[in-house]
Amino acid sequence: MRKSRRGFKEFSTQIEDVVDMFVPNVSMSVYFGTKHVTNGCTIKPSIAVDPPRLIIGAHSDILYTLVMTDPDAPSPSEPSMRELVHWIVTDIPSGGSPSCGKEVMAYTGPRPAVGIHRFILVLFEQKQQLGMSVEAPNSRANFNTRLFAGRYGLGLPVATVYFNAQKEPANKKR
Repeated sequence: MRKSRRGFKEFSTQIEDVVDMFVPNVSMSVYFGTKHVTNGCTIKPSIAVDPPRLIIGAHSDILYTLVMTDPDAPSPSEPSMRELVHWIVTDIPSGGSPSCGKEVMAYTGPRPAVGIHRFILVLFEQKQQLGMSVEAPNSRANFNTRLFAGRYGLGLPVATVYFNAQKEPANKKR
């Protein structure tokens, strides 16, 4: 995945509230139904009710952790709940999907009330199996992906994908 300097800067600006700069070294494709999620695309909350399907192009014998957060909750102009965590899955085997891992925090789809929100899926390579050592946060609000990664020795991400979503008018869903 090669980005122009300008494209990379725009991408890194979109995720810097959640993770530090890193060089992606694993491919990760994300789909809601048949909709392929590309960085910065818009996903309607009505098609993201169920967890996305992920394809991780990975090396064998490696486990991964996936975190999905909304750094713009409850409003992009006043993100007082930054980050709102939507999903945490650990021990995802290489080449496997999140359903093969341990779901630490159940998936909740995007439900932005005000404005356009970014939803960031972050993939970390694990140094070892985490198993039962990972505790679910007490609250979805005010989660911190950097602190979570540090607590469990995950280091920098190996892949990220982000999309935008906003509240749908009641008569325009699906």
